[in-house]
Amino acid sequence: MKSCFHKISGFTLIEVLIAAAIIAILAAIAYPSYQDSVRKSRRADAIAALTDLQLQQEKWRANNTTYAGVSTSTPPAAPNGLVLPTSSYYTFGISNNTATTYTLTATAVSGKGQDKDKQEGTTCTPLTINQNNDKGTTAACWRK
Repeated sequence: MKSCFHKISGFTLIEVLIAAAIIAILAAIAYPSYQDSVRKSRRADAIAALTDLQLQQEKWRANNTTYAGVSTSTPPAAPNGLVLPTSSYYTFGISNNTATTYTLTATAVSGKGQDKDKQEGTTCTPLTINQNNDKGTTAACWRK
């Protein structure tokens, strides 16, 4: 005589709920770490842009007797060929501009997440650097 019972295979509802709970817990742990990595990557882009602008300033100074200033034209450009970088996450500027000094600044755009960027307890906005390569209070943010 043949058996009428068939073995049913598959997952129970409890097993599926446990798997979903484990995935949710792992995602809750991983997402903030991912966000920090994204902010750090965007900060690295801003640092690279500031370094490039610093090199432009030094090149200008090597050929002239002063550092280049900033004009109010659109897109933002300094006179004499220096161009301020553009970014969706930072605004760039040159201040404290004299014949022998300048300060370059990258300020995080509010509401884009970069304003929450921190490194070793230091808030990483605005990022600044001057003609002496002094990074001010955000020096910890410049480390890799």
